Amino acid sequence: MIVKKFPFNPFPVNTYVIHDEATKECAIIDPGCYWAEEKEELKDYIEKNNLKVKHLLLTHLHLDHALAVPFVANTFNVPFSANKKDEFLLENGVKQAAQYGLRLEDAPIPVAQPLQEGDRIKLGDTELNVMEVPGHSPGSVVFYNEKEHKIFVGDVLFLGSIGRTDLPGGNYEQLISGIRSKLLTLPDNTVVYSGHGPETNIGYERINNPFLR
Repeated sequence: MIVKKFPFNPFPVNTYVIHDEATKECAIIDPGCYWAEEKEELKDYIEKNNLKVKHLLLTHLHLDHALAVPFVANTFNVPFSANKKDEFLLENGVKQAAQYGLRLEDAPIPVAQPLQEGDRIKLGDTELNVMEVPGHSPGSVVFYNEKEHKIFVGDVLFLGSIGRTDLPGGNYEQLISGIRSKLLTLPDNTVVYSGHGPETNIGYERINNPFLR
């Protein structure tokens, strides 16, 4: 599985394009591109690498991670997949964007393919397991490639930190419990691709993350 990271928008958010080497089937995770040149960069990467977009996956539906959902869904004719427990966060998207000085060109669209615990997403021979880890938001999910020990966690876990829990639907105890029971049980060499900042790994976070000691 090939992983390409794009830090997009003012926050910035890590948008990931992952693809299966043999089939060129790909998924776009957390499309945060906002400016026209960011959207063009994402589109160019997919076209130049002859990728076939099969999935549009959201770890959660906070505005910064979902800015380009309509653009990606319409450009590549791909359904939008997320946990419906977060769908309420889309309702105030335009108002929230304005608070940050952003303007949404397209109205938010509803979740087309709901994701839940135990779902499996396939890209050729590559498979992602869906796990629900709420707390940062009620519908936060992570995508785990067991074969290659890679996990895409959105804002659940960061290098030396965890996602904030003071936003609507956040719950600190729930987040810590989910991280401990579902993420820290993974192999130490599991690479963690977070929604912001650099990569880390499970072994490092188990020992060094001050929130998880």
